[in-house]
Amino acid sequence: MIKKTFTKEHFVRGVLTTFALSSLLFLFLIFIFIFIEGVPLFNKVGLKNIIAGFKWAPTKGAFGIFPMIVSSFLVTFGALVIGAPMGLSCAIYLSEYSGKKLKLFLKPALELLAGIPSVVYGFLGVIYIVPIVRNYFGGPGFSLLATSIILGVMILPTVISISFDALVSVPKTYREGSFAMGATKWQTIYKVIIPSASSGILASFILGMGRAIGETMAVIMVAGNALRIPTSVLDPLRTLTSNIALELAYATGDHRLGLFSTGVVLLIIIMILNYIANFTIKRRVIK
Repeated sequence: MIKKTFTKEHFVRGVLTTFALSSLLFLFLIFIFIFIEGVPLFNKVGLKNIIAGFKWAPTKGAFGIFPMIVSSFLVTFGALVIGAPMGLSCAIYLSEYSGKKLKLFLKPALELLAGIPSVVYGFLGVIYIVPIVRNYFGGPGFSLLATSIILGVMILPTVISISFDALVSVPKTYREGSFAMGATKWQTIYKVIIPSASSGILASFILGMGRAIGETMAVIMVAGNALRIPTSVLDPLRTLTSNIALELAYATGDHRLGLFSTGVVLLIIIMILNYIANFTIKRRVIK
């Protein structure tokens, strides 16, 4: 009987290990494929000419993606400015103010935002956000501002979920000690709970950045896709993901390699953001 149970345990462990390694294998294959396709152009054109180049005209031998890198970071920053305070506020309300029944309804409802297809966000942006920006602020409407608003809403589930987990993991003794010292509810939240959960909250912001910088469809629909660095929040722009999605269908030769090089840069940026997020989470756990 013991031998039979032992064999079954080994079988289950082997199956789970196989699935785990398969997931890593798929990630490794994607990583290798993108690098094999994208690195040759770096050798041919030069890393500096691609990363720091201002002109994107692949048919003429110009592969500069610097405006798109800047635009991607501007859009991501704009999304954080809008989504981070809103998401953190929702997480604070859920963890500290809402009742148990309300929490059971609100948290799943907010997390459903993550299940809405990005094209739906883009459609709503084109129908509502773009005309509002155009009519009340000026410009074409397809702009950095409109894109930041849409992405700010899209990162809410990430920010809310991780920030909520960080806030509720703060020991109850911290709250009780603060109340015993005469602090109010808000003083306890602001002075004790948020600083104690700061690493988890920061991780939620960083993962939200990764979500925003990697978004494609909604950005294509509302950004305007202009190949230049925006000088105003009302200017159109094109991000790294948009560039790949818009041109890959008809790209050939060096043009196609240029899009894969764009993918290499995007992959490295997202990997760095994920590494920073994991580092901050581990730091919080150690503390």
